[in-house]
Amino acid sequence: MSLAHAYEPALRQAHVIVVGNQKGGAGKSTVAMHLIVALMRMGRRTGALDLDVRQRSLLRYIENRGRWIAHRGAQLPAPQVLELQESRQRSIDAAEAEDEAAFHTALRRLSETCDYIVIDSPGGDSHFSRLAHARADTLVTPLNDSFVDFDLLGDIDPNCSEVVRPSVYSEMVWDSRKRKAQERRTPIDWVVLRNRTSVSRIEAKNKQRVGEALKTLSNRIGFRLAPGLSERVIYRELFPQGLTLLDLDAPGAAGDMRMSHLAARQELRDLFLTLKLPGLEGEPLKF
Repeated sequence: MSLAHAYEPALRQAHVIVVGNQKGGAGKSTVAMHLIVALMRMGRRTGALDLDVRQRSLLRYIENRGRWIAHRGAQLPAPQVLELQESRQRSIDAAEAEDEAAFHTALRRLSETCDYIVIDSPGGDSHFSRLAHARADTLVTPLNDSFVDFDLLGDIDPNCSEVVRPSVYSEMVWDSRKRKAQERRTPIDWVVLRNRTSVSRIEAKNKQRVGEALKTLSNRIGFRLAPGLSERVIYRELFPQGLTLLDLDAPGAAGDMRMSHLAARQELRDLFLTLKLPGLEGEPLKF
């Protein structure tokens, strides 16, 4: 019996949402934290795993939230969290086996009490990242609106801007899909979020080309396209308090809702609806 089967959740299984790509700076931790809070606002028990064991952006976000709740007496929900450490085994095979056992044990423990588990994956290629992708029920990939980020998904012919082939990250997701199909007989719903930025007229044409390339590639390798988040200062400003845009109207959050916040919240509502998460069909949004 493989380690993957030996450490599967025993009785109940949470829906696993993996936020991932292989590039930093795309807003993975921001998306992950807002999804966590959105699910908790919907009344769902939610767990969190941060597989970027060095940078720990999501864990630090959640830790900041815990301190804010404790100091302010804020009536805010908090996720269940388990922290993983990379194996220190010197043998690569032994280290990967230990990491795999720890990962599946964490999933099993969170699945015992959670309806959803949100996993923030590291920016590069790692064994933890591949384990998470192969276990995803929903894969959310934030992508900045440029060919620099697009290069993770597909190779572009420089002469005609046509997609030549899937690139490194798409190939990793394809391998993860095959592995999950073999082990669980279930698919991965892959959603690529196209983050929006304000652009000049010159840049607009280039972004139109990015959009056309994404649409072509989505039909070719099977992901859904969704509008992502705009570049808003508020996302970065809320990190030290561990707050999200969905918390600003809660008791003890000490936030004033401005028009820009309302527009950003609508982006999050649109994103949440686009994911079409199971168990939430037909429910009105509570944020």
